[in-house]
Amino acid sequence: MTSTQPPHAGDVIYTARLIRTANPSHPTATAIAVRDGKVLSVGTLEDCQQWGITTIDRQFEDKVLTAGFVEAHSHVMTGMYSTFPFVGWFGRHMPDGRWVDAVKSTDELVERLRTIAAEKESGLPIVVAGFDPIYLDTERLSCHHLDEATTQHPIFVYHASGHLATVNSFVLNKYDIGPNHPAPGVGYHGDGQPNGELREPAAMALARDEFRLLGRVVFAPETLDGFGQTMRNAGITTATDLGNVFHNNEEVLKTVLETTEKESFPVRMASVPRILGGPDGIDEMVSRVLTVRTHSHDKMHMPVVKMVLDGSIQGFTAVVNWPGYITGEDHGLFLFPPEQVVDLLRPFHQAGIGIHCHCNGSSTSGVFIDAIEQLLREHAWLDHRHTITHAQLITHAQMRKAKNLGMSANFFVNHVWFWGEQHRDFTVGPDRASAMNPCATADRIGLQYSFHTDSPVTPAGHLHTMWAAVNRVTPHGSVLGPNERIEVDRAFHAVTIDAAYQLHMDHLVGSLEVGKYADMTVLEQDPYEVDAMAIRDVPVWGTILGGIPSKSTAQR
Repeated sequence: MTSTQPPHAGDVIYTARLIRTANPSHPTATAIAVRDGKVLSVGTLEDCQQWGITTIDRQFEDKVLTAGFVEAHSHVMTGMYSTFPFVGWFGRHMPDGRWVDAVKSTDELVERLRTIAAEKESGLPIVVAGFDPIYLDTERLSCHHLDEATTQHPIFVYHASGHLATVNSFVLNKYDIGPNHPAPGVGYHGDGQPNGELREPAAMALARDEFRLLGRVVFAPETLDGFGQTMRNAGITTATDLGNVFHNNEEVLKTVLETTEKESFPVRMASVPRILGGPDGIDEMVSRVLTVRTHSHDKMHMPVVKMVLDGSIQGFTAVVNWPGYITGEDHGLFLFPPEQVVDLLRPFHQAGIGIHCHCNGSSTSGVFIDAIEQLLREHAWLDHRHTITHAQLITHAQMRKAKNLGMSANFFVNHVWFWGEQHRDFTVGPDRASAMNPCATADRIGLQYSFHTDSPVTPAGHLHTMWAAVNRVTPHGSVLGPNERIEVDRAFHAVTIDAAYQLHMDHLVGSLEVGKYADMTVLEQDPYEVDAMAIRDVPVWGTILGGIPSKSTAQR
């Protein structure tokens, strides 16, 4: 029987070799009908034709369509590589699709900086990003290494984690960063002289002009465009900028809203404000967030807020339980006093605003979970979905408690590949490294979870996170935590509907169901059918956003 509703202009049916919907009631299909940017029907071509649609687009008949990948923890800074040179240990694609090779030594970093300096007028800043000294078996990067590149320019090397930077002596002298500086997070040599390492925002902000330059680039339309292009190239249709201050600046907010609303912007963005300051200003921030939410549009949402409670494990600034780090200096740092966390979060919880809290260390996860328990005792909310983001060293007891409280975890499972060997050998040791990002245990306990890339910390792309969760392989071929591996179907749902759930957006995205946005990832192969070790190598054709195809520009 054919529908009695007349067809709409723009109605289209896409056919494919296979469609994976992330909808357990109807997990696969071969055709999908789109009307007004939303899913009208999913099933066979005959099912979809019952709506009277005559336009059939067969360009994907040899491809696999899936529910659009949802990235619940990334950053607009992903687009900064349109401006700042990339100097990471693993090569990656830039926003425009170019591939940039890795930097594998301090000498190679110094040479790249020397080349950049030769083309810059003296005194102008040099900012590069993506470096991480933990991979090197030589002396840790310091101001003296950077001085070998240039003494005529301020150098700011922004680490891959986003929690540290290393600067040269030009910067130390420019801002009088000397012995016994009162700011927390300033690194020192054994002789008491600063070594150029600045840990966490309070210390990085001492390099005032260079740190502000990072901020200006983040707010630029070019960076937003680069963010969108990078996500599209990775097959992501909804991407979260988890932790920004766009809501504080009307001009910046206007730029974000206008940029994301452009037809050419290729991704839906979940913009998540970061909680800053003390308890006295929180009520004002809640009011501002609620006001800004009213400006949301189809490609710009503000579903939750974020608190950052500690640093990074590989930077030794995450706060971990006894016995602490196995090697290196413990620089674990709470970015808010634990005793203030409940007071800071209470107004958001009471206003019905979901909270995602950055917790890398086990101690930090415990503080956040206890705070949510207190808030739920005070103010019941059955559908809060408060999320421990990263949750890398979360304990089994903490997971059981979080599950009982209705919380979620967003695991940083890419760490198994990018830093697993370093965690095993240098940060927390073999047993705790094997238990990091414990997806299988979360399933056994019943704790809802997704996983993320934290791009630009690791490259955008959920085929890689799926691969990491399924295999848990390190660069030298070890399997780190074999009992925490999961099946590909579970991984697929973690990067689609489960991620959307944590953002309170599962009524809009995350699965291909009637009435939801027609957002799809277009793949050349089926991740379910290829060898498990080949999942990350499945080519991404691009995406379909609201029914409109958008081809990747990434070089293969």
